[in-house]
Amino acid sequence: QVRPVESGGGLVQAGGSLRLSCAASGSIFSIAAVGWFRQAPGKQRDFVARIRSDGSTDYADSVKGRFTISRDNAKNTVYLQMNGLKPGDTAVYYCAVTGRVRVGSALLDYWGQGTQVTVSS
Repeated sequence: QVRPVESGGGLVQAGGSLRLSCAASGSIFSIAAVGWFRQAPGKQRDFVARIRSDGSTDYADSVKGRFTISRDNAKNTVYLQMNGLKPGDTAVYYCAVTGRVRVGSALLDYWGQGTQVTVSS
């Protein structure tokens, strides 16, 4: 079972920064991508950023230029550096690992439990 574990959330003032981490534990054969998503109270879960196995990245328009996704393969960890935070960024942030647990198995998404990010005005 693959279990992403998020950390690094907290309370920060508008304009501040936080760095979220996603560490994947468990056995996984290959990872296609790792993504960050967020869900504010009463809203749907939205895409924030993604890094693929080839290192390419995607960002939601709302975070482009402020957030940066990166990875440390040696630590099996993906980071989300969030700068210039706004109250509208307040949400629970989830990490999702897309991968295969063995050769030929289905490509599945594995979700973490989430970490709360609160930005005060």
